[in-house]
Amino acid sequence: MPAKKAAPTRKPRADAEQNRALLLETAKAAFAEKGAAVPLEEIARTAGVGIGTLYRHFPNREALLQEVYRDESEKLAAAAERLIANAEPLEALREWLRLFVRYFATKQLVIEALNASAAGGAKLQASGAHVETAINTLARNAEKNGDIKLNVEPLDILRAVVGMSAFAKPGWEKNAYKMIDILLAGMSAD
Repeated sequence: MPAKKAAPTRKPRADAEQNRALLLETAKAAFAEKGAAVPLEEIARTAGVGIGTLYRHFPNREALLQEVYRDESEKLAAAAERLIANAEPLEALREWLRLFVRYFATKQLVIEALNASAAGGAKLQASGAHVETAINTLARNAEKNGDIKLNVEPLDILRAVVGMSAFAKPGWEKNAYKMIDILLAGMSAD
């Protein structure tokens, strides 16, 4: 009996891709406002799609949480590459740290749910490598450019930013941005 050929995979329709992206953004906003337990029906309704559309893209809450996290991780990695190519080293580092604050805020929203699953734990580990590569490259570029003295490991810069969230209250991100400016000023090469 001859082997069956695998059916060719079709690229999703443009409207399906738009719905998926809209659901991810809506879910991220809903999780930020109401926590990870927000009803999926509410997310679908806010996105302007039916619950069936949500389930076609994300079969359960865990899948949606994982994809929100994955999407944010990919955006953070892409931002590092874009900033390195298009901005002065110190400004690239500053802007990426601000993006990291927003990424960390999202991560805090979904971390408990991600840690509860084996697949989620793997996603956390995989994203950590991308984040470490990005901060190392950005900080070393700023050091080579003479903008900062790197007296600490680049990962320590992220630890300081993450530490700012320990006393997080609503709006903590704006305070974190100020602390990033203070941190970078303290590392100034002048």
